[in-house]
Amino acid sequence: MNLSIFARLRILTCAALMSAPLALAPAWAERADEKELYEQLTLFGDVLEQVRRNYVDAPSDKELIEAALSGLMSSLDPHSSYLPPKGFEDMQVETKGEFGGLGIEVTMENGLVKVIAPIDETPASRAGMRPNDLIAELDGKPIMGLTLSEAVELMRGEKGKPITLTVLREGEDEPLEITIVRDTIRIRAVRTRIEGPQNNIGYIRLTTFNQQTTKNLKRAFNELPAQIGKNKLAGYIIDLRNNPGGLLREAISVSDTMLEKGEIVSTRGRNEDDSSRFSARRGDMARGFPIVVMINGGSASAAEIVAGALQDHHRAVIMGTQSFGKGSVQSIMPLPNSGALRMTTARYFTPSGRSIQAKGITPDIFAEQQLPEDLKGRKGRREADLRGALDGQDIDGKSNQKGKKKERRNAVAFIPPEPKDDKQLSRAIDLLLGLQKAKAAAKPTS
Repeated sequence: MNLSIFARLRILTCAALMSAPLALAPAWAERADEKELYEQLTLFGDVLEQVRRNYVDAPSDKELIEAALSGLMSSLDPHSSYLPPKGFEDMQVETKGEFGGLGIEVTMENGLVKVIAPIDETPASRAGMRPNDLIAELDGKPIMGLTLSEAVELMRGEKGKPITLTVLREGEDEPLEITIVRDTIRIRAVRTRIEGPQNNIGYIRLTTFNQQTTKNLKRAFNELPAQIGKNKLAGYIIDLRNNPGGLLREAISVSDTMLEKGEIVSTRGRNEDDSSRFSARRGDMARGFPIVVMINGGSASAAEIVAGALQDHHRAVIMGTQSFGKGSVQSIMPLPNSGALRMTTARYFTPSGRSIQAKGITPDIFAEQQLPEDLKGRKGRREADLRGALDGQDIDGKSNQKGKKKERRNAVAFIPPEPKDDKQLSRAIDLLLGLQKAKAAAKPTS
């Protein structure tokens, strides 16, 4: 007997439902849910069979199913997605810190690719890509209709091959055509230099949270005091601006390097298995020196975990503008076809129980950047502006939006190319020198 896809799907669904264990207490409710699920899967089977039989061109079964999976995942929230085998492979390569492409962290918004932040010292950064840019076309072909994984795959490619991006930028009357030459992207997760009028401040910029971040941060905490001189060192500036996040475990270990004890972050999911609590171990590699952490609207996810942990433990002063507000955790679930699901499975909370979802980290000291003329007056986008973004709930289940003070305008996340033009950095240096003086004055005298 030659059964249609629809018929086979119905038989498999019935078998799966019949084999499920029946609970005694809520049996009727469960059976009603199972019936509704069966009806919806039957509808899906009907639609699939109609497309296979009657669409004007014979479609690929594989592409149809992958499109259905992509639609299912992207309908949940802006950060959940289906990764086909190639997309999953690319993601694994990227977290190791080296891949071929443009060098931008992106998400999807209203069918277009939205830039969260360009990565420092990459082709995208050098070409002038900015946070909140919307990419509408790639080499003249519309992005609308593609999944995020498909769009990312098109932007990646062989070193030396150019690609032209059609970019919609707020404040520009016409779309911008930006041509970028692909290169091998080696993400330097940690960059360091010496700052301050007396060359006594250790500046550490974290650009992302990949597998190299904690290792390189520990190296920085060892090398900078040796370069500056332990008796001369005033403290550290940790720059998390335009850091789009990355691996949760790296955010935890980065926070741990600057804390002696206490909770770093907790996660709460729908299932008990998705709830965890992570605490610091003894050993502050900053050795108690003052720390100023810089954030802006491009600081997201893992960057916000670090800022929130250091803020709640009063280990650092947070300076800058409101952060992006991505307070959810995505789990990677490998599939039999060598692809994977990237699915939101939990919300995370700072040590005090705050959720930054759709809200962000509020700096202790607000410091706006001096913007170039073409950026003045523009509004930056944040998590709360994304279609389908989760609501923010603190650990007690109450909305994190209630009773909040009127927020300042969402400024565009911008870092001047030259440190001498970076007014936020100048303020951070002044603040750190003030903290050093206050600490010295507080020491008991004999």
